Amino acid sequence: MTKFQATLKSVKKHKVPDWFHDAKFGIFIHWGLYSIPAFAPSNKGENLKILAKEGWTAYYAHNPYAEWYLNSMKITDSPTQKYHFKSYGKDFSYEDFAPIFNEAIQDWDPEEWADLFKQMGAKYVVLVTKHLDGFLMWPSKYSNPKKKTYCANRDIVGELTKAVRERGMKMGLYYSSGLDSTFVNLEIKDVVDEFGKAPNSPEYIEMIDSHWKELIDVYKPSILWNDIGYPKDANLYELFAYYYNKVPDGVVNDRWMQVSNILRRLATTKIGRIIICWYVKRMFLTKGIVSPTPPHCDFTTPEYSSYSKIVDKKWETTRGLGTSFGLNRSEKAENYLTVEELVRLFVDVVSKNGNLLLNLGSEANGTIPEVQKIRVLGLGKWLETNGQAVFGTRRWIRAEGKTTEGIEIRFTQKANKLFVFLLDTPKGSAITINSLKLLKKSKVKWLGCDGLIDWIQKGDDLTINVPKTLSKSPVYTLTITPKPPN
Repeated sequence: MTKFQATLKSVKKHKVPDWFHDAKFGIFIHWGLYSIPAFAPSNKGENLKILAKEGWTAYYAHNPYAEWYLNSMKITDSPTQKYHFKSYGKDFSYEDFAPIFNEAIQDWDPEEWADLFKQMGAKYVVLVTKHLDGFLMWPSKYSNPKKKTYCANRDIVGELTKAVRERGMKMGLYYSSGLDSTFVNLEIKDVVDEFGKAPNSPEYIEMIDSHWKELIDVYKPSILWNDIGYPKDANLYELFAYYYNKVPDGVVNDRWMQVSNILRRLATTKIGRIIICWYVKRMFLTKGIVSPTPPHCDFTTPEYSSYSKIVDKKWETTRGLGTSFGLNRSEKAENYLTVEELVRLFVDVVSKNGNLLLNLGSEANGTIPEVQKIRVLGLGKWLETNGQAVFGTRRWIRAEGKTTEGIEIRFTQKANKLFVFLLDTPKGSAITINSLKLLKKSKVKWLGCDGLIDWIQKGDDLTINVPKTLSKSPVYTLTITPKPPN
């Protein structure tokens, strides 16, 4: 077994394990003090439009992420500040939510959650252990020197990890290393604030290093899911080597960027701030919310965005069912992805070498809203019939195709099978797939239907019969054995 050293050269030798390639589908859980107000402006699809028209301050003031409640409530006249003053009063601090949350979590049942995630078809779970508010979801031996009792009074991390693993799923842990409001006064209004206010003191570095190593030692997470960067003076490769040596088949995400002194100095100048804000705004508006790739990571994490083609490096798109990760009661059912949209998104991601990490936002007492359950259980129901075409597969030589009728198609492969996904309902008694040439001995079957299906090769195009018994589905799957050569 490889013994990793605390150098970039050494940790880059780590290979993404097969389990992460095979898993495809994970559940993300954002649950914390922000689950009590559970508020953010409900502006489906509007946040990037706000950024384009009104700039960064308006973007952060109208942040649709409820888990950013603490920051949003500090921005003068923001919708969240107005909501907070009206609901709780000007003298009610964010920290005052802590005793309310600790009382509410006594009703939480980790077994119920784990059963639900298993029924949804998830292969792994990622839990937020600390967000930017600094509140811990486990009883750490290394208390926050700024707020020594600022943590949950149950071992949320341990209880959920045990329940998840007992059902055969992997467990990952999220931790916000880049921002912590207990060490800095948050009021982030642009991207320069986001990294410029990141704590970097020896005291903070010692705390987060102790927290990460404690999480690794005690819970042995299969994923280290960091967020919002990492202190520039911390020894990141020492942490990676420590983790890989303890959990050889673990993986780390891409959100560990350490901002250079040059960029920090540039950000302190007026022109530098303008340039950085302009560049990141342009990137968000053209590519979506993507993190700069650090020197080492096992997978990348586009947020509320995806790739338009196959990406060779393993990746994982992450998003909520609506526009928030933490529960946002302002969102209505129509703000969430439908079952059809969710299944089609999932298939598209998998066809391009990605995983889907789908977030569920819980009430403070651990209740996951029914509307969220319905959507993800719909995906789980689809997976009961079609899971063999997703789990354990790999991307094919191309991800996309189309029928002559205009139906979008995606592909995956496993062993000697090719799986073909139709992202809409066939209208007639046959479909013709453009540019798909089978071997003469190939056998074709619709998943969910008994028996083989007749097919005809017409040049480079493939015509396949559609059985009358084909049940209504968000996505229809064909299996072709053996798979074509191209």
